[in-house]
Amino acid sequence: MKKAINIRLDESLLGDLDNYAKELDRTRTYIIEKAVTAYFDTLDEMIADQRIDEIKNGNSTPVSLEEVFQKAGLSV
Repeated sequence: MKKAINIRLDESLLGDLDNYAKELDRTRTYIIEKAVTAYFDTLDEMIADQRIDEIKNGNSTPVSLEEVFQKAGLSV
């Protein structure tokens, strides 16, 4: 199910979006969905880097998989 949202884009970015949509015979929505989905990989890397930095700086402590299983009452 799709849900409508409102966003604001710079006019030049919107123009580029419309040009790509027209060239590919796709909708703005299609192009935006593909762009956001592709950017998720980048965001995942950014979050992973942030978590690694937190561990290195002593602001977070890693938990072993065994400990997670134990706390969840599962056997390894």
